[in-house]
Amino acid sequence: MSFLSVERKTAILDRLHANGKVNAADLARLLDVSMETIRRDLDVLEREGYLKRVHGGAVKVNFQLGEPPFVQRRQVRQKEKKEVAQRAAQMVKDGDTIVMGGGTTILEMAHCIRGVNKVTMLTNSLPTANALLDSMNQGLFHGKVILLGGELNEEQYSSRGTACENMLDLFCVNKAFISPGGISLAGVTEYTLEESSISSKMIQVAKEAIILVDHSKIGLEALCKFSQLDQVHAIVCNQEEPASWKPYLENIDWINADDKAAE
Repeated sequence: MSFLSVERKTAILDRLHANGKVNAADLARLLDVSMETIRRDLDVLEREGYLKRVHGGAVKVNFQLGEPPFVQRRQVRQKEKKEVAQRAAQMVKDGDTIVMGGGTTILEMAHCIRGVNKVTMLTNSLPTANALLDSMNQGLFHGKVILLGGELNEEQYSSRGTACENMLDLFCVNKAFISPGGISLAGVTEYTLEESSISSKMIQVAKEAIILVDHSKIGLEALCKFSQLDQVHAIVCNQEEPASWKPYLENIDWINADDKAAE
């Protein structure tokens, strides 16, 4: 893909995010290209999951309002989540202090952590804390697990609120591992203000912010933004980055967990 093509598709996405829809004729005039070129670009972006083609243009289809319960989310895209989780677990090193958010991909990551010593694991997720304790008791890694307190979310099995956020201020954290509701060029998002606030605090206290997503969350926007894309240090996904994202990823390490050649 040429650099000009990347610029053009980025301009289309920016307009789509701003207006919720785009008109092919308007885009052709704005970008000084043919209608055939615009239609081809829109077809590519639809295949990448950014939009839905409609007569005369396209509409944004990536806005998500509500998050399914934790138990329900555990049943979907298990293979993809495990790939991402295994690769993220390799990023935990001896002596690290890490914070792990809620979510089913993070829970998978907890099951994958092996062979590290003197690590401190902070989490606001009850299932993740339990998985880490089980692994530690089996001697799969050595360190300590700290459960962040606060009000419990009965659907997501995680703590939240001011008490949870204040507790994070007590620690010097090397890495934050967060699996958000969605990630797009507009930023990283969660479904509720409470989840967004906790994720934002985790990024604030950590030296590195590492985002874990399967391909279904790429280009998707949940309700509440908690981070700009440039606040992220690494993204672990089960596929390569979208071509239109590359100009925005110069300082972000995109790790393709499905890249067998990199193993």
